[in-house]
Amino acid sequence: MRSAIAILALALLSACGGGEAPPAPPPAEVTVATPLQREVVDWDDYTGRFVAPQDVEIRARVNGVITAIHFRDGQDVRQGQPLFTIDPRPYQAQLAQAQAQIARAQAALTNARQVTARSRALASAQAVSKEELETNIASERAAAADLAAGRAAANAAQLNLGFTTVRAPFSGRMSDRKVSIGDSVADGQTVLTRIVSIDPIRFEFEGAESFYLKNLRQDQRGERGSSRNTANPVQIQLADESEYRWNGRMRFLDSAVDPNSGTIRAYAEVPNPTRFLTPGMFGRARLLGSGTYKAMLIPDEAIVTDQTRRLVYVVSKDNKATPRPVEIGAKVEGLRIVRDGLAPTDQVIITGLGRLHPGAPVKPTKGAIKADPTKQAAPTAPTAEPASGQATVR
Repeated sequence: MRSAIAILALALLSACGGGEAPPAPPPAEVTVATPLQREVVDWDDYTGRFVAPQDVEIRARVNGVITAIHFRDGQDVRQGQPLFTIDPRPYQAQLAQAQAQIARAQAALTNARQVTARSRALASAQAVSKEELETNIASERAAAADLAAGRAAANAAQLNLGFTTVRAPFSGRMSDRKVSIGDSVADGQTVLTRIVSIDPIRFEFEGAESFYLKNLRQDQRGERGSSRNTANPVQIQLADESEYRWNGRMRFLDSAVDPNSGTIRAYAEVPNPTRFLTPGMFGRARLLGSGTYKAMLIPDEAIVTDQTRRLVYVVSKDNKATPRPVEIGAKVEGLRIVRDGLAPTDQVIITGLGRLHPGAPVKPTKGAIKADPTKQAAPTAPTAEPASGQATVR
C-alpha cells in the first residue's frame, strides 16, 4: 500500500514538471547616455505686426491751385524731396511787395536818423528845443519799428512762398495722391497724400502679464535686464518663413498693464535697409527670455509621462531602471532642456523604454546624445505660398 502511494506521488511530481519555477525573462536591452551639457538662453514667443514709426498725412499749408505733382503713387522718397507744387505766383507777388516795404522803411529810417543827428547837434547849441529833439527821436524809433515789421512781413511771405513746394518731411514711402493738377487746396485742410517711414521699422506686440512679471523678477536677480531700459534682442519670422531672419532691439515697454486684457504693449526697432518689411505685415517674434545658463539636453523620446509628472529612466549601479521626475524646458537643436532632476553623470535610457517599469533589470549599451542645429525650427509652420488663379502661355 505504501509503495503504491509513493509511486502515485512520484507520478504527480513528474506531471507538474518536478516543481521548478519558470525561468525569468532576460533583462531589457537599452541604450544609455549621459546628458549633453550646453550653455543656452531661453526665448519667449510673441505675435505682432510691423508699424511705421512715422505715419503722416501731408496737408497743404497755403491756399492755392495744384500745378505739378512730382512723385509716383507708392514711390519711395527721400527727406526734402518735392512732392507737389502749388501755384507760387500770388506768393511771389506778396514777397515782392514785402521787400518793397522794407526798402521804403529803410529809406525812412535813414532819413529819420539824419534828422535826429542834426537835432542833437543843434540841441547842444541850444538852437533846437528839447521837445523837437524828442519828436525826432520818436520818429526815428517809429521808422525802425516799421523796418522790423517790413522784415517780418517779408519773412512770412518767404515762408508762404516756400510752402508752395510741398516736400517730404522724412524719408519713407508714399501712398497715393488725393488731389490732381488743377485742384484748389486749402491751408491746413486739404489732405494731399500720406507718407510712412519704413527704415527702421517697428514691430509692435503685446505680452501677457505673467511674462512681464517673469522678466521683472529676472531683472531683480540680475539675470536679464528689463526691456524698459535694456535693448534686449528680438528675432522675427514672417508668416511664410521657417527661420527667424529679422533681428531687432527692444525700444519701448508701456507704462501700464491693460486691465481689460492683462497684457502690456511693447515694440522693437528693426533695421529695414532693403525696405522689404512693410507696415501692417504679421510676424512671429521671440524675445530674449533669460540670461545664459548651463543646461542638460536629452531627446524627447527619453521622457515619459506619469499622470502629471515627467519622468526619465536612469540606470542604477546594479543595472536597474530607476525613474527620475524632471522639470523640462524648451527645445534647442532637436533636444529638450532638463532644468532639474538629472545629474551630469546620470546614465539616461534613451532607447528601449517600451517594456520598462521601475526596478526592472536592464542590459545597457553605451550611446551618445547629439544635437542637430538643423532642427532649430520655429514653433509654427510657415504658411504656404498661395497659388495663382490663372496662367497664360508665353
